[in-house]
Amino acid sequence: MSSEEMYLLYQGFLLPKETHSLESLKFAQEFTFKDDDVVAVLYPKSGTVWMQEILPLLLNGGDLTPIQTIPNWDRVPWLEEKRLELVIDKLASPRALVSHFPYHLMPPSFHSSKAKVIYVMRNPKDTLVSSYFFHQMAGFLPDPGMFDEFITTFLEGRVMFGKWTDHVKSWRQTELGDRIMYITYEEMVQDLPAALRRMSDFLGRDLNEETIKKISEHCSFQSMKQNNMSNFSLVPKVYLDQDKSPFLRKGVVGDWRNHFNSEQEARFTSVIKKELEKESFTLPWSLD
Repeated sequence: MSSEEMYLLYQGFLLPKETHSLESLKFAQEFTFKDDDVVAVLYPKSGTVWMQEILPLLLNGGDLTPIQTIPNWDRVPWLEEKRLELVIDKLASPRALVSHFPYHLMPPSFHSSKAKVIYVMRNPKDTLVSSYFFHQMAGFLPDPGMFDEFITTFLEGRVMFGKWTDHVKSWRQTELGDRIMYITYEEMVQDLPAALRRMSDFLGRDLNEETIKKISEHCSFQSMKQNNMSNFSLVPKVYLDQDKSPFLRKGVVGDWRNHFNSEQEARFTSVIKKELEKESFTLPWSLD
């Protein structure tokens, strides 16, 4: 299938038809947020599945039942995907959602509610590498071609949800005040218990250290990789061929160094920095 057959174009963004439809996007725009809803927002391949594991445990005080019995796409559904309409009535409050929407595509009810957002950023070089391997194994996405070719595709925003720079800028320049918390994938990898404490405090959950430790253990990469409710092993091979690349591949920081050559790294960094400098936007870590 061609890219045109795999993607639909929505508000200037390419979205895979397998998981999105005009009906699901309309449902998202008309969705009614509750004041106690929590949504984790991320650019694709920045730790979405990790947040689908973390949020239910933070919100329910560490009860493992949902992560052991409910597939992640049903326990913490995507706001913009087809599945939401089918499962939303089954979600108990406080509800947890994830989304790849840029800020300006969030529905009107989000802005008028008190719903909280955790925005997770990841080094775009690692994001690109993760996306490259995902495109290789996802039957509903176009073949990424050679790595050098995919770098250009990524930088030009010809991937799901457009340019990485546009996405992070849209969410770093909001007027949400204390409704939004920013954290990086790298912080979570470096010290997950500390990251969980920050999220817990932000969400108003008074979790003790024993509970934080329990959640941290069950949200480790190895634990998730072995959890059939989280590792996407329930998805038919025609959609996700894990013989080509495991869905949960490495979960590390800095894997980009194993894939970029010096010329590619310099070109990528130059373009990203130029995009950010247009609005004097700075990142929480160095791209170098």
